[in-house]
Amino acid sequence: MCQLLGMNCNVPTDICFSFEGFAARGGKTDEHQDGWGIAFFEGLGCRLFLDVKAAIASPIADLVRHYPIKSKHVIAHIRKATFGVVALENCHPFRRELWGRYWVFAHNGDLPDFDPTNQTYYRPVGQTDSERAFCLLLNTLRQAFPAAKPVLAELYPVLQQITTEIAQFGTFNYLLSDGEHFFAHCSTKLCYVVRQAPFAAAHLIDEDVTVDFQELTTPCDRVAIIATTPLTDNETWTPIPPGQVVVFQDGQPLGEGKGQ
Repeated sequence: MCQLLGMNCNVPTDICFSFEGFAARGGKTDEHQDGWGIAFFEGLGCRLFLDVKAAIASPIADLVRHYPIKSKHVIAHIRKATFGVVALENCHPFRRELWGRYWVFAHNGDLPDFDPTNQTYYRPVGQTDSERAFCLLLNTLRQAFPAAKPVLAELYPVLQQITTEIAQFGTFNYLLSDGEHFFAHCSTKLCYVVRQAPFAAAHLIDEDVTVDFQELTTPCDRVAIIATTPLTDNETWTPIPPGQVVVFQDGQPLGEGKGQ
């Protein structure tokens, strides 16, 4: 299956360290060689990089590893194709506009026999089950709240309900963000770590790289890293309970449906 990487912070932060280990799984330490992508939110803008090459062999991935783009919301994905050919239109993350904001989505898992027929406004461009699921999520939200984005307490139960319905078709681990809130849903594997003061050094599993975050941060910084499996071997990663959509904001998980 594919793998996911996300970052949510209270201040703009670069993801170079985590992406270094994550990209290695795209053809070096793991088998995810069928394309990759990453999205960075910057205000209302969103930088999106996609490539059909394996992340370990992609010049674009090399750029991302060495270019410290700072963002409060990042979603990345490395692909092992199951539905859809190896092609740019099938690379995650996918991006659409809703309520005057970009929404970005990446999925890990398989949804056999998932082919919704009520795709009224948002429609898939590629052939993946993942993009079909993303379109259904957004169509559902748009239908429930046609005028504008509601407060989180109103949006959350609708998102949780449609997520539960889609998850009945198979494995539906995903990351979703509009640059304001960051959502993570676990079907089987998804975990996170929150880095905050007092900061310490972290060592990657997939590369022999260590970073001392105390030298790169301020005491007020807080960063949540979300991944399919842990990226470091000296930090405590928290599994996300299966079936639950967790909302991250300002570098920490919120309670279900709380916040504005």
